Amino acid sequence: MTAVFSAELATGCRAGAFGNATHLVCRACGARGPLGPFYACLECFGPLEVGYDFPTISRAQLEAGPKSIWRYAPLLPVPADIATFRSTDPGFTRLVEARRLADDLGLRQLWVKDDSGNPTHSFKDRVVAVALSAARELGLQVLACPSTGNLANAVAAAAARAGIRSVVFVPENLEHQKIIASAIYDTTLVAVHGSYDDVNKLASEIAAEEEGWAFVNVNVRPYYAEGSKTLAFEIAEQLGWRLPDQVVIPIASGSQLTKIDKGFTELIDLGLVEPKPYRIFGAQATGCSPVAQAYRSGHDVVQPVKPDTIAKSLAIGNPADGPYVLDVVRRTGGAIVDVDDETVIENIQRLARTEGIFAETAGGVTVGVTAKLVADGLLDPAAETVVINSGDGLKTLDAVADRVGPKTTIPPRYEAFTEFWKARG
Repeated sequence: MTAVFSAELATGCRAGAFGNATHLVCRACGARGPLGPFYACLECFGPLEVGYDFPTISRAQLEAGPKSIWRYAPLLPVPADIATFRSTDPGFTRLVEARRLADDLGLRQLWVKDDSGNPTHSFKDRVVAVALSAARELGLQVLACPSTGNLANAVAAAAARAGIRSVVFVPENLEHQKIIASAIYDTTLVAVHGSYDDVNKLASEIAAEEEGWAFVNVNVRPYYAEGSKTLAFEIAEQLGWRLPDQVVIPIASGSQLTKIDKGFTELIDLGLVEPKPYRIFGAQATGCSPVAQAYRSGHDVVQPVKPDTIAKSLAIGNPADGPYVLDVVRRTGGAIVDVDDETVIENIQRLARTEGIFAETAGGVTVGVTAKLVADGLLDPAAETVVINSGDGLKTLDAVADRVGPKTTIPPRYEAFTEFWKARG
């Protein structure tokens, strides 16, 4: 029998504030409870996620929505009128048919889901938009987060757009580009000595003590995480309402990977796509690869590590969703692989050279892992494959700054150019 946890706090939310969402459920023990500002099960302290009672939903109903994540409002914990809310309206980013990259990797058909086209140039705009909606309905007045960079950018921009205060906490050694891209929105940016895990610990302490604060990836995390499902919804719709055979997804906390799987499952359950098997693969940087290490060792528990990689957006040494990532990957017949920093840089350049997409370091991890999966015979080269590019390369310029630049410097004379051009052969 499913346990039910109680909650003394009343949410005071308006009717329909969370759309078709009806409850929170513990991912560990299955206990169910009310929607509210809760993120840990009172029965076992396991993580909570959103549960739904979906009505019949048609493709036409979704297609009639705006070209943003809000077209999928019936599948999210948001009110029906969410499209009128002052948000950054992320989503519906392009799905690029990557023919040259496919040829380079030895794949028959490859797509890049390019989330660098979001308002602050990463997939984090999706999750923050859903978290901000929840914060509004829960009456929370300050939007906050611990972040490795992209989330701080998204929180600062979303709060500015909505006209509320924001506070973002980042590791002191964060890429300078990401610091500027948060501070420009006049957020309160706090740099913290230590790794992301140190920052996250501090944020959890503040969330427990400060009233009225919505830490998007802490006390409103169940709602925040649902935003990643929209990647699955968009991929399926952009493929003509069908699922790909295999997907390669970067792993930081692991939430994106588990929610893409949840999104695919919901589409199947609702009859919006034909049921079919699909495989999910995870990508990590070797310098922060606790989930890949657990997968290789056959473990169900992820041992924390101290991050040491240029892929700072993936540098979470104690990933909250690690065990659930292992479950998804093993259930779908995928794998979790890591690549070193040199390979990351090479594959940032590879994606740019073949498809004209400049990815941040996380994208280099994902493409590099895809290449490794093909070389190791783990990825089916004949199957339709999607890889996720979660952010823009302009956020991590330092990673490639010493690898690219002018081919030469010449005086402003035609003869000087022709001499150079002939020498190139």
